[in-house]
Amino acid sequence: MSKTSFEQMKLKKELVDGILAQGFDEPSMFQQQAIPAILTGKDTICQIEFGTGAAAFAIAAFQLINESIESIQILVVSPTLELALQSHAVVTSIGQRMNFKSHCFVDGEVYKNIKTLDGVQIAFGTPESIVHKITSGVLESNEIKMIIIDEANEIQQCSFAEHLVHIFKCTPKNAQIVLVSATISFLPKEVLKIISDTMKDPIKIFDKEDELTLDGIHQYKIDLQEEWKVETILDIFTVIPISNAVVFCNQINSVYALNASLIQKGFACAQIHSDMNHAERNNIMDQFHKGYHRILIATNAMAKGYDVQNVSLIINYDIPSPDTFTELVASAGSVFGGMGFATRLVINLVTEFEQDLLLKIKENFKTKIDDMSTDLSNL
Repeated sequence: MSKTSFEQMKLKKELVDGILAQGFDEPSMFQQQAIPAILTGKDTICQIEFGTGAAAFAIAAFQLINESIESIQILVVSPTLELALQSHAVVTSIGQRMNFKSHCFVDGEVYKNIKTLDGVQIAFGTPESIVHKITSGVLESNEIKMIIIDEANEIQQCSFAEHLVHIFKCTPKNAQIVLVSATISFLPKEVLKIISDTMKDPIKIFDKEDELTLDGIHQYKIDLQEEWKVETILDIFTVIPISNAVVFCNQINSVYALNASLIQKGFACAQIHSDMNHAERNNIMDQFHKGYHRILIATNAMAKGYDVQNVSLIINYDIPSPDTFTELVASAGSVFGGMGFATRLVINLVTEFEQDLLLKIKENFKTKIDDMSTDLSNL
């Protein structure tokens, strides 16, 4: 079977030049399906292959943009500001050879001069920020031809569905809707209802969940009671030699408590969560990458929006939702693969109440998770 190139997909020359400049020699199997599907103009649901979702919709969006129209034509809706900024960066890099203007809305951003958006053709933001810009008259939505719901699997806010409905009501009814998610089956019921009510006979591109590979990653679980988690973390970091690690928690309160306990014991660690502003989070990540902190404690929502590469250990302090779990661990697989680390570990702390959730994850994604010996020195 002959390989398909970006040139054979009949994309704009400037777009292809930008893609090749980013080192993408040929489209992935997922992109070969998703890009032509989106370019039909029909509503599309894409279960993404890890790391390729933003590139796929970016390529399709640029192909559809009319560069002579200097108004917003593509609207990208992300669950968090970090994800919106990440998608904005991907789109900007791919479209580097094209003549276009983009903008990412920041929550709480005040526009003293609406002319800031003059000529913007692709806009990014969280549902809340986009609704605010529409209702305040900053965002003109008449020319929008495509609405992309990016990283839908990361939806956690209860208000997301409400804001999504508002966005649909304030944008052209014939605008194409593209939903991008790593795992469609675990989307909130409210969002699934909106999809079924709004999208018109969508094309569905699904990546097979059971084909996720985690080669080279050793996954373990420790069965314990909730009150033993902090002490177990301390034991792990005392016994297992690591250069750096990331601990993911479901709740901000858990991040606070664990960070305080580790600092008290003399560990070089830092915390990152959604209650911090964007500048504070960026500063913490910069310090972590420079080695000022050996341990980073984060809420799961922070995982997708930030680069946490070059870590030798990932710990799930709480068992996250199935879709978030597979993203974290599959991401670890791509990070560790080829990096040459001697230790490639993912450790899951599992309480009695999380056993069923972990079992569901193992069954759905054919993931092997071994019991960890109580003698941590064996590792």
